[in-house]
Amino acid sequence: MKVVIVGGVAGGATAAARLRRLDEQAEIIVFERSGYISYANCGLPYYIGGVITDPEELTLQTPENFFSRFRVAMKVRHEVTGLHPERKTVSVKNLETGEEFEESYDKLILSPGAKPTQPKLPGTGIGRLFTLRTVEDTLRIKEHINQHHPKSAILAGGGFIGLELAENLRELGMEVTIVQRPKQLMNPFDADMAAMIHGEMRRHGVRLVLGQTVEGFEEKDGGVDVLLKDNAPLHGDMVVLAIGVTPDTALAREAGLELGIKGSIVVNDRMETSVPGIYAAGDAVQVTHSVTGEDALLSLAGPANKQGRIIADNICGGDSRYAGSQGSSVIKVFDMTAAVTGINEAHGRKAGLDVDTVILSPMSHAGYYPGGRVMTMKVVFEKETYRLLGAQIVGYEGVDKRIDVLATAIHAGLKATELKDLDLAYAPPYSSAKDPVNMAGFMIDNIAEGILKQWHLEDVDALPCDGSVTLLDARTAGEYAQGHIQGFCNIPVDELRERLAEIEKGKPVYVICQSGLRSYIACRILEGHGFEAYNFSGGFRFYDAVRNDRRLVESAAACGMDIPVRPLPGKAFIASES
Repeated sequence: MKVVIVGGVAGGATAAARLRRLDEQAEIIVFERSGYISYANCGLPYYIGGVITDPEELTLQTPENFFSRFRVAMKVRHEVTGLHPERKTVSVKNLETGEEFEESYDKLILSPGAKPTQPKLPGTGIGRLFTLRTVEDTLRIKEHINQHHPKSAILAGGGFIGLELAENLRELGMEVTIVQRPKQLMNPFDADMAAMIHGEMRRHGVRLVLGQTVEGFEEKDGGVDVLLKDNAPLHGDMVVLAIGVTPDTALAREAGLELGIKGSIVVNDRMETSVPGIYAAGDAVQVTHSVTGEDALLSLAGPANKQGRIIADNICGGDSRYAGSQGSSVIKVFDMTAAVTGINEAHGRKAGLDVDTVILSPMSHAGYYPGGRVMTMKVVFEKETYRLLGAQIVGYEGVDKRIDVLATAIHAGLKATELKDLDLAYAPPYSSAKDPVNMAGFMIDNIAEGILKQWHLEDVDALPCDGSVTLLDARTAGEYAQGHIQGFCNIPVDELRERLAEIEKGKPVYVICQSGLRSYIACRILEGHGFEAYNFSGGFRFYDAVRNDRRLVESAAACGMDIPVRPLPGKAFIASES
């Protein structure tokens, strides 16, 4: 059996190694257009920033090592220029010599990946404008920085690569601006959770210009002007386009393979394309989202590696199936960690699901053990069924392990209420006796049992001001004085029982505290004395962060400037001084 693989990075390299482990006699040839195989895309920004110092560390294997271990012919700097399913061959060009030839196959694996999205805008070909996708791209940017010592950079796009590159350029001492049309970074997160990411970026000096449309680029004053619609241009010594990736599927299109979202390759659950004997994996393929069942594009290394393994199993006579992608991911944002799995609240509503959420701010480990930090968790579930749909966490230590527990729970089909039953490891340096994941489960179980009724951030501006409801802040007088929502009276939770006479019977009571815990206790006290009480999901800390962020984002969207000014008192807001 002869297997030809187009692309030698994540999916292609994994498929090649698995094929050899399953079939010692197979002839396996990999054609890779770049000069590198099995390289770590996710590590590229960290080489630019100097965290990774040796460029050889970016490649997990060399062609020579791969051949020595697996006897797989890794043909780098060889571009496949055409597919011919009718005669089971591919056209190949040796980019070093210019030689062109055809290679036959019995089975063909396509793992061409994706290419940086290149908008059709004036000036995209100028010299100080870069993209970042391959090792060659990385070396080009690194060489430019070493030779020209730019003092400022503008990054067009705020996804994974944009944020990682922003951090690393800041570590080099450069002024960094991120500009993009969406009004939030990191689309997998809801806008309220992205506010925490925005805050961390600003704290480290990254300027965010969100809600702005880029219309082109011009060389000016030894740098680049980024032209904005309806606003003055932004100027930087260099610009990096990081607005996303597009499946690299021109070969598949020309060969008549069925295509899906954004021209991606359609495959079945065995990763086989519409043409028998041709398989595909990685960023170029359309997958099924395992939570919603929708068609999706998810450019992540984990799924690509799994898909390559599945293809090899099936070529060698097995029957492996891809269960779909869940979108689990994690990113370092300066000192913080942000992680997500499943779908967010906005996605759930767009998909027509009846969703609800809980937002909590637990400590990373036991509060009495030194060094604990607060994390913000948002867990998304379906009303009535309590099906667990997704989760987002932004914090410091311990974020990664909690998102992995939640990802596993979603994959296993656990209900959100069952999170309370998980038996998770505890010691004071690592967790609390009631782990944050358990705490989310307790909260959702309280909702299911009718013990907890919530109100949310989007309800704030709709709260009636006609006296038909009672608005109660259960924090201390000192906390209340530092900042509160206009219209809320202050009765600290520990004084509430003695001051119940101050609250009018027969009116719903909307309660808030700093994190949601004291206000929940206040709600239970009120319910125990015949009141109808609703707890604010997330607490004032969450509310304050999100409202401040929205004001800054709107300011940037209006004038192209991200100025960290202190918010002014509004109809329903008094700025926190803390």
